[in-house]
Amino acid sequence: MSILAANMPVYLLNEDLEFPDPELAQPDGLLAIGGDLNPGRLLLAYEKGIFPWYNPADPILWWSPDPRGVIIPSQIKVSNSMRNVLNREDYTLSFDKNFPEVIRNCRIQKRNENGTWISDDISKAYTQLHEIGLAHSVEVWRDKKLVGGLYGVSIGNAFFGESMFSAEKNCSKIALIHLSRVLEKLNFSMIDCQLYTQHLGTLGAVEMSRTEFLAKLKSSLKNDSIVGNWGQNPNFQ
Repeated sequence: MSILAANMPVYLLNEDLEFPDPELAQPDGLLAIGGDLNPGRLLLAYEKGIFPWYNPADPILWWSPDPRGVIIPSQIKVSNSMRNVLNREDYTLSFDKNFPEVIRNCRIQKRNENGTWISDDISKAYTQLHEIGLAHSVEVWRDKKLVGGLYGVSIGNAFFGESMFSAEKNCSKIALIHLSRVLEKLNFSMIDCQLYTQHLGTLGAVEMSRTEFLAKLKSSLKNDSIVGNWGQNPNFQ
């Protein structure tokens, strides 16, 4: 691992399984370049508060932004209009029922909006994490059709959100609200949203300094991860 340029504090990763201190990231959050997306490196990154985010044609870029967007599960906001949508029970929800289809839909939606970072390599890497029981999806169904969802990584009692999609209005919100309510019951400490947006703010996301986030993450990692298919776990029914 070395510094890419003397006047540019970005680290160039090699084959060694290590990352620099996330507090060394640039002001925009960029920390390192290179490496790979093997499960071991990805999990180490999340444990250190780092995540990959890059365009498919670019080298892998690793980020640790400051501030960080975070939702505390117990503080999820449900507007009156969303409460009415949920009360109608037009949708059914599930965990880990079709992870590949959720990530595929996230990829399609992001590509249609403004390009996507969900490349073939990203899809493969997170599917591998799903297969070992550490990446999970939330699905929203209407009439047996997948109409919304999200996916992310869970380590300790922290959930790291990666992407979400809506094929129908409000369905990504439904997925996030459902996830938050279930994780609150299981005493999860936070849902990492990576970057704060006004849209996420309407759902209860707050900005957290990197230092505070890393301290909260360190505490979260003291808890056992809930490994395996969450849809087959009675706590997620």
